[in-house]
Amino acid sequence: NPVEWKVQEQDFFVKTYPFILGADVAGYVEDVGEGVTHVQKGQRVMGYCIGLGVNDPAFGGFQLYPTLFASLVCPIPDSLSFDEAAVAPLAMTTAAVNLYHRSHLGLPLPSLNPQPSGKAILVWGGSSSVGSTAIQLSVASGLEVISTASKLNHSLVKSVGATTVLDYKSPTIVQDVVSVLSGRELVGIFDAISEPESMRPVSEILDQVGSHKVGLVVPPTIELSKNFIPTLSLAFEILNNDESKVLNHIWQEFLPESIRRGSFQLQPPPVIVGKGLGDIQQGLDKLRSGVSGQKFIVHV
Repeated sequence: NPVEWKVQEQDFFVKTYPFILGADVAGYVEDVGEGVTHVQKGQRVMGYCIGLGVNDPAFGGFQLYPTLFASLVCPIPDSLSFDEAAVAPLAMTTAAVNLYHRSHLGLPLPSLNPQPSGKAILVWGGSSSVGSTAIQLSVASGLEVISTASKLNHSLVKSVGATTVLDYKSPTIVQDVVSVLSGRELVGIFDAISEPESMRPVSEILDQVGSHKVGLVVPPTIELSKNFIPTLSLAFEILNNDESKVLNHIWQEFLPESIRRGSFQLQPPPVIVGKGLGDIQQGLDKLRSGVSGQKFIVHV
C-alpha cells in the first residue's frame, strides 16, 4: 500500500523501532484465540493487520505469522483467490472510517439492497484500491458517485459504480468537476490519493462549490483553501469504541455477505511482484515510482 512507503519516507505513525509494516493479508488461519468462533484453524480468510494502530509489530502484515484481531478477519470462499482477497482489507477499512464515522462524513451504513438518496460524493482517485472500495461503499449507501482517474482506468472505475469519471490529467479538471457537481447535493469528498497533486485541484474545486469535509488518507502537507475541511481517515480508527457499530457492520455483516454473493468487486487487479519477505521492499519501491490501476502482492 502507498501508506507503507510513505511511512518509511516520512516517518509518521511509528512510535518505536524496530517495526513491521504491512496491513493487507490473506491466507489460512494458523491458530485462534480463546472465544473466537467465527473463524477456525485452517480456514481461508483475509484480514487487516493493525500494527500501526496498536504500535505493536506483532500485528504487522509483512511477516510469516502476523497476529490479527478476530474482529478484523473475514472468511473467504474457495472461489476467491488469496491474491484477490489481499486487495481489500486496508482499503475497505480506510474507506469505512472516512465514510461512516460520525467525525468524518457520517453516511448511512452500506446496504446489500440500497435505495438512492439523491445525494452525491466525489471520490478522487477511483482506480486505487481505496478509491474503488470507497466508490462501492458509497453506492451501497445510496449515493451517486463522481470520480476521477486516468483515461486508461475509466472503464474500471465505472465498473465499480461511478456514474461519471473525469480525467484528472485534464487541464480543465477543476471546472469539469464543478460542472458535473452543479445541481447535485454534495455530501463530501474522499481524496483516495492524498498527495499535493490531488489536494490542490480538490482545494480549487471547493473554492467554487463551498465548504465540505474532505477525507484524506495521509496528513496534508500543503496550504489548502479555507473551504477544505480535512478529516484524516486512519484505518486503525475502526477500533474506536464509540464507532463499534461501523466495525461490526462492515467486517462481520456487509463484507462477508457481499463477497459470498459476488456483489462486491475486489479492485484493482492484483499483480504478483515477488515471492518471499525479501521481495517486499522491491514491491514498495515499485509502488513509490508510480502505479495506476494495480495492487501489488508478494507471496510469503
